[in-house]
Amino acid sequence: MSTATDYKFEGWGAFDKNSIKGELKWFEYEPKHWQETDVDIKIKYCGICASDLHTMSAGWGEADWPQVVGHELVGEAVRVGSEVKHVKVGDMVGVGAQCDSCGKCPEACEKNREQYCTEMVGTYNGKFNKGEAKGDKSYGGYANYNRSPGKFVFKIPDGLDPALAAPMLCGGATLYNPLTLYGAGTTAKDVGIVGIGGLGHFGLLFAKALGANVTAISHSESKKADAEKMGATRFIATHGGGEDDFKPYARSLDLIICTSNDENMPLSGYLSLLRPGGNFILVGAPEKALPPINPFQLIPTHVSVGGTMIGSPEQINDMLELAAKQKIHPWIIKRPMKEVNQAVPDMHAGKARYRYVLVNEENGGKL
Repeated sequence: MSTATDYKFEGWGAFDKNSIKGELKWFEYEPKHWQETDVDIKIKYCGICASDLHTMSAGWGEADWPQVVGHELVGEAVRVGSEVKHVKVGDMVGVGAQCDSCGKCPEACEKNREQYCTEMVGTYNGKFNKGEAKGDKSYGGYANYNRSPGKFVFKIPDGLDPALAAPMLCGGATLYNPLTLYGAGTTAKDVGIVGIGGLGHFGLLFAKALGANVTAISHSESKKADAEKMGATRFIATHGGGEDDFKPYARSLDLIICTSNDENMPLSGYLSLLRPGGNFILVGAPEKALPPINPFQLIPTHVSVGGTMIGSPEQINDMLELAAKQKIHPWIIKRPMKEVNQAVPDMHAGKARYRYVLVNEENGGKL
């Protein structure tokens, strides 16, 4: 058992795949064993991420029930282990989609790419694998408290609204990673963002902040005005996804970040938008296989298809500093955490414009 505290770990639990319908239940659970590398957080805000929905619905595979999802959590550090030096009790801090890694593998951890560690531990639906905590489940942010290893706890910069910072910790980092990795605003001057949703809107905001010319790509014009307010200077509506929808824009982009979860996406059309040497990077994760790729969509055009996942601690800290400096303002709608069973079905129905953030009013979160 973990060392006793004067607070209980309680949260909204997903006990089966019906939770996606708004059937989460409040319950008490035991967090990971306390280690002096850990931080306990009194949660004030938690974004609702599409990953939460995929887990609750078992769309990515059966979960280890019960689950407390939520990996965009921000709150007050109330207990800080003696080996944690970068935060102190009382600081506003957050945790993203990853809460641990092995810390020593040469392929990932030693290269500041911890999110690709083979022992990566998700902030929920994961199990810790070190010391006394080995085998303990990880629990996320639809809750009153969170316990996570300090390396993956981030201090929220002064001047950055913690409610705005919360959805950046997964959604924002998921776009910031490939944008910076593939040179948005430097070697990739013209950047396209596919899908104007919770992830895609971060793509538009950060691509603009990094100095790129930004093209929003969506199946219809319904979000054109919003996309332009977020920084897009061009808008491509793909409509039915036919060749004629893409032809006027052929070879006009250096980099495309695709946030779509549509397994029937017009992939060949997207690839036709890239200049030679361009990159098409997947960050959305459809629950089924993508359309097939003809080799002649790649070889004569010299374009590459790849994917990236969330952000490393180094990238997340850089992203938060950029957001504070440039006053990047995600489009969020605050929802009381106690009304999570209404907010989750609304998110699933696509009503968020463009990110829901749950507010734990009992812990001092502000609607």
